[in-house]
This record gives sequence, structure tokens and C-alpha cells, in this order.
Amino acid sequence: MQGKKIYFASDFHLGVPDFHKSLEREKKICSWLNEIKQDAERIFLVGDVFDFWFEHKYTVPKGFVRFLGKLAELTDNGIPVEIIVGNHDMWMRDYLVKELNITIHHQQPIVRTFYGKKFMIGHGDGLGPNDYQYKLIKKIFRNPICQWAFARIHPNTAFGIANYFSKKSRLSTGHYDETFLGKENEWLYTYCQEILSQTHIDYFIFGHRHLPLHIALSNNSKYINLGDWIKYFTFAVFDGSKLNLINAISNQNIPEFIP
Repeated sequence: MQGKKIYFASDFHLGVPDFHKSLEREKKICSWLNEIKQDAERIFLVGDVFDFWFEHKYTVPKGFVRFLGKLAELTDNGIPVEIIVGNHDMWMRDYLVKELNITIHHQQPIVRTFYGKKFMIGHGDGLGPNDYQYKLIKKIFRNPICQWAFARIHPNTAFGIANYFSKKSRLSTGHYDETFLGKENEWLYTYCQEILSQTHIDYFIFGHRHLPLHIALSNNSKYINLGDWIKYFTFAVFDGSKLNLINAISNQNIPEFIP
């Protein structure tokens, strides 16, 4: 669609480190969504939108009403919104689908073609080599029997357990400072190269890493990590011919890195 753009963002982690700071971040996200709705063809939210999300039969986590209302406004006005679940919000079911008409992807990555360009889009957790401990934990968390058992716990207790561990996370304590580890130690970079050895992808779009990265790969491919909205406030936008990684606060492009 001429003049329209496709937007990508991830790792809002709404809910941490506390109510007031999360609300401040939520308002920034809503302001950004309000700006991009003027030319958005489609919006991808690429995981960890919430720091914790679990749906009991009649209960979902309290809060986030501004954000959810803004998503409803977007979809009501014909702008498709797609969420790829992350490691913090993998327990989404059908609440957001029914209430907000959002498409939710539980398996990642997904592959799409827009304007002749091929995209691979995913949160990024569990992809690439190593991190075998997390991959085991992910299988347990995604196991239907484990999810059924957790759903039997009263929401007051279940959400209390989640909040307890959330408060101990690096995002809550502020003890995280992501730096580029070098291409040989960046698992998602390695994953992109492995995929390129099998098929061509123009743009790899991932989150999870909490570090905005725009890296040139072989054969004119690009690896974009979307950063986060806790420290960097970054998003990617594709205008039909070119993709840019942008800081929403300064409105400046993140320069491409050629390793």
C-alpha cells in the first residue's frame, strides 16, 4: 500500500520494575503508537510486551488499560496488530484475540514477504546455539500439562509467585548493561548466518537481546535487533524499500554495523 509503513517493536516489559515506572513507560509507548497510526500498514510486537502474562479462564493480569485501549483503537481502525510471544508472555491465549482482534503467534520465527522483501520475525529466545538450560526450561513452561497445572492455582497466588520472581530480575533491579559480544558470541547473529546458508532472507527481525543492533550480513541481508523500551526506546520501520532502526525519543537512526 503506497505511503504506508510496517512497524516492529519488542520488549516493553510492562509491569516492571514497579507500577509508576511501568505506567510512565506505558504512556510513552501509547504516544508512539498514536504517532505511527497515521501511516501504519501493520504493526508487529515481537515478544515480551508484558513482563508477565497468564490467562486463567475468567482472569487476566490487572493494568495496562491505556496500552490495551490503544491497541483496540488501532485494530478497530483497520490496522492489523500481530504479537509474537516472548519468554515472559508465552502464556497468552485468546483474550487479546477476542477483545482486541490481535493475531498472536506462539511459534517463532515466522516468515513473511512484504513488497518483494522476505522477513524472518521472532522474539529470538531459544534460537541459535548454546543456552541449553533455558531451552529446557522453555519446553517445561510451554508444556500443556504444566500450563494446566499452573492454571489450577488461584490467581492471587499464581500472580504473586510471578511478581516475586519478576522483582528479582535484572530488569527490576537495574543490574543489566547489554553490550555487543562480538559476532562469534552473538547467538542470534549465528542463527541468522545458519539460516542464510539454507535460504535467502532479506531482513531478520528479533527482540529478546535488549540491545538495538543493525548488522549487515552476507548477500545484502540484515539482522535487526529491536532493543527495548526500558533503556533504548527503539523500533524498526519498513517503508517498502528500506528498513531503519530508530530511537523513538531522539528520532535518530541507529547506524548500520558491518562486522
